[in-house]
Amino acid sequence: MRIIATAAILLFFLGNVEAQNASGSLVISHLTGDFYIYTTFNYYKGKPVPANGMYLLTDKGTVLFDSPWDTTQFQPLLDSIRIRHHQEVVMCIATHFHEDRTGGLEYYRNLGLKTYTTKLTDQLSSKRGMKRAEFLLEKDTAFTIGQHSFETYFPGAGHAPDNIVIWFEKERVLYGGCLVKSVDDNDLGNLGDANILAYSTTIERVRKKFARPRYIIPGHNGWSNSNSLRHTLNMAKALQRKNPL
Repeated sequence: MRIIATAAILLFFLGNVEAQNASGSLVISHLTGDFYIYTTFNYYKGKPVPANGMYLLTDKGTVLFDSPWDTTQFQPLLDSIRIRHHQEVVMCIATHFHEDRTGGLEYYRNLGLKTYTTKLTDQLSSKRGMKRAEFLLEKDTAFTIGQHSFETYFPGAGHAPDNIVIWFEKERVLYGGCLVKSVDDNDLGNLGDANILAYSTTIERVRKKFARPRYIIPGHNGWSNSNSLRHTLNMAKALQRKNPL
């Protein structure tokens, strides 16, 4: 019995060693099919906060959506994908200009990965001294990488002036980034660059355009509950009522 228990513990450790470094600051979770969520951690108002990114396995290599918030995890993420999936990362798309999304763009660009943001994100990144991408999206853009297709969508200002979401029609996966809040969140988080008056309208546009998503990935905290869009909308409306014109 002791031998079986020890073997089970060893198998569990080996199964997870690729997903975490020694400090446990990189966690990789399978979402569905070829989709994986990776989570890194940093501090906000003195407390450690998880930041979610996503990656997608394709026949042409792996696509990253946003870069790690923890700067020590730029390379470990690439290494984990290589070890776990035997693939190289080929591109990275950041969903707005904040550091928890764009921090790794320069690092990945220097490694030869194709990096993308919208033109508005690039303008804000340049102004604020954030990392910038090599390729700029002038408008909502559809991509086909290997066997997978997805589209970027700018619904308007909310969490930030430039926040976009990414939609995978076939799998009905909505990557919301920091525009969308987890049902675990009690408020809209960092509002330093937010448009409080437009936030609810922006969320309504996302809900109208992408009906009945199976999975919704917020920028922070848990993603298992698909009511996160409705939850975000309710908080945005409540905030707007407290801050009328």
